[in-house]
Amino acid sequence: MDKHSLSPREAIEKMRAGMRLLDIRGEIERLSGMAEGATALVMDDLLAAPDTHLGDAPVMLICQKGIRSANAAAQLRDAGFNALSVDGGTEAWIAANLPITSSALDDSTGDPHFAERYSRQMRLPQVGMEGQRKLSNARVVIVGAGGLGAPSSYYLAAAGVGHLSLVDHDVVDRSNLQRQIVHVDADVGRKKVASARERLMALNPQISIETHDLALDMGNAATLIAGADVVLDGSDNFAVRHALNAASVAARIPLVYGAVDRFTGHASVFNAGARGAVPCYRCLFPDAPEGVLNCAEAGVLGVVPGIVGMIQATEVLKLLLGIGDTLSGTLLQFNALDMQFKRSKIVPDPACRACGKA
Repeated sequence: MDKHSLSPREAIEKMRAGMRLLDIRGEIERLSGMAEGATALVMDDLLAAPDTHLGDAPVMLICQKGIRSANAAAQLRDAGFNALSVDGGTEAWIAANLPITSSALDDSTGDPHFAERYSRQMRLPQVGMEGQRKLSNARVVIVGAGGLGAPSSYYLAAAGVGHLSLVDHDVVDRSNLQRQIVHVDADVGRKKVASARERLMALNPQISIETHDLALDMGNAATLIAGADVVLDGSDNFAVRHALNAASVAARIPLVYGAVDRFTGHASVFNAGARGAVPCYRCLFPDAPEGVLNCAEAGVLGVVPGIVGMIQATEVLKLLLGIGDTLSGTLLQFNALDMQFKRSKIVPDPACRACGKA
């Protein structure tokens, strides 16, 4: 510790004697708590206009680990200000059991670990606090708790999507475990939605998960997806996909699609725009192709649905946050054997029975 730095205990004594302590971390970092009595002031703002924030009196700076505050204090001293740095930063302050001010955000969400749980994600400028709140308030319906629904639901739960609805009528079979990672051996014979809910709640107990132990069809699809912000298709047959697509088109809800076959997979986003202006699933597959086998018949490399499911989860998060370019109008194809990705353009079909103008 040099003459220009203070220990946390020395800093608190100086603050009690009247010296100012400035927390120069970013907003997201401060969510985990601030040294009690400190004033929040982002480092870039301080260094851009020090005359606005500082006078002749000495001031102390604190960051997370003490590195940024030491550098900032040195710059301010070079500019003629009397600035000191708290050695070890907020981490050392907390380790010394000194008083901190907790974030109000934790209380408002009901999650005492909100800031810590999502800190890495909220540090992204495209997400931030506002984006994380969007995710917390979002509702996503996941049809299928198998090869695609398992990895996608895991990542959506981990990302903090606040309301998940799982639809599946199947039970866990031991042959599922090679790829359906939300289930474990002890779940064999259990309903997939019950098994998946248990694992997802263990991962993130602060979200809500609704389960529907039934098969989606034309008669119930509209009810099952009502109120959703995004629907994720993790089904494995064309009848369900067409029923889900028709309901999504009618409700104007984006549909994130994925499918796998042996060593290949593909994904897209449908209905993410004005009807007739963007393609729907039926624009790509007007009728069920002949000779298509499911995983039980054709086999599948276990990691392939994991890759496709994570792509689907990524597209869901982008849609909810309103960031990036989605796969709307694009079919992304993946081949694990040569590790190649191919993008193909999909155009809306004016004569489409689901989304066409006729």
